Amino acid sequence: MKIGFSGASSLPANVIEEWERATGGHLVEGYGLTETSPIIVGNPESAERRPGYIGIPFPDTQIRIVNPDNPDEDMPFGEAGEILAKGPQVFSGYFNNPEATEKVFHDGWFRTGDMGIMEEDGFIKLVSRIKELIITGGFNVYPAEVEEVIRTHKDVADVAVVGRPRPDGSEDVVACIVLNDGAALDPEGLKEFARENLTRYKVPRTFYHFDELSKDPMGKIRRREVRDALLAKLAES
Repeated sequence: MKIGFSGASSLPANVIEEWERATGGHLVEGYGLTETSPIIVGNPESAERRPGYIGIPFPDTQIRIVNPDNPDEDMPFGEAGEILAKGPQVFSGYFNNPEATEKVFHDGWFRTGDMGIMEEDGFIKLVSRIKELIITGGFNVYPAEVEEVIRTHKDVADVAVVGRPRPDGSEDVVACIVLNDGAALDPEGLKEFARENLTRYKVPRTFYHFDELSKDPMGKIRRREVRDALLAKLAES
C-alpha cells in the first residue's frame, strides 16, 4: 500500500506512525467539512507532509486564522483562532435557510467553527472545535493537545479530555480514560506524567476510568457525548 487518506477529525501522530509501520506506505491527512465539498486543507503527498498537522491550503483555496470573537482580526502565526475559508469548493449556503447561512459566513468567508494554528510556512494544526474549548482560570485549553500527551502514557489505551463545570461558570480540565489490559488507574502517576509534558493549567484535575468512550462510525471520539456521560455519572454519585 502506497498512500492512505484520512479525514474527519485530526489523527494522533502515534496512529499515523503505527499505520505506516504496518503498511510501509504514507498516511496523508485532509481537512474539511460537508460545506466545503469536502476538503480545504491537506498534507502534501511527499516527505514534506507533517504528522500532527492537517497540512496546507488546497490550490485556489484561501485560509485565515481569526479571533473567533472578532473575525476581522487575524491571529499571529503560531496562535490559535477560528479557521475561515474561501474557495471554489465552499458552498453558497444552506437550502431554504438564509438565517443559518448568514451565521456561518462573515464578509464572504465561511466560518468552520474549528480552532487551528497556522505556522509561518502555511502548515495548519487543528486544535479543537470552538464548542469543545475548555476555559479554566481564564486560560484556554484545547482538548486535542492534552489528549496527545496523555495517550502516550503506557497505561492509557484511549482518552477524551473535557471540561467539568464549576459553580462559578468556568471549568476544570478532566480526562476520561480507557486503560490498557492489566493496568490500574493511578491518578497521581498520570498527573505527574502530564506535568512533565504540559503547562500546569492544562494538566487534568481528575482522571476518570471508562470501559469505553463514545465514538462516531469512523472511530473518532465524540467529546460532547463523553462529557454528557461523565456528568451523568457524577450526578448519580
